[in-house]
Amino acid sequence: MGRIFGLLGVVIVLAIGMYIYSKQVQSSPAPDGANNPKATINITGVRSDLISIASAERRYYATEGKYASFDELISSKYITVARQRPPYTYEVQTGGSGFRVVATRSADDTSGTPAQLSVDENMEFQASE
Repeated sequence: MGRIFGLLGVVIVLAIGMYIYSKQVQSSPAPDGANNPKATINITGVRSDLISIASAERRYYATEGKYASFDELISSKYITVARQRPPYTYEVQTGGSGFRVVATRSADDTSGTPAQLSVDENMEFQASE
């Protein structure tokens, strides 16, 4: 008899937990265009490209002792990434103490994705609307 009440208690607690979890999932906002599968795929690809470009920039700095422009990275074959992944275009901003790889969304795209994504020499992402 005690086992039945124990099992019934576990089932009730699990049911309450699942109910609370389902309500939280329904009320939470979707991150970075997650309701749009195409936007989610684009953002994932852009982030991957930014990491590739930033890694190439770091390798270039390790061998050459300076940061390179996007054209220099391509011509020296450090990267094979294209200049854009529609609706984003890429650019590398270099300075004496670091760099930033920026992906900027074209103005005519309104997919709900960030207007600009960037990664710096510390491999930290920034997003801005």
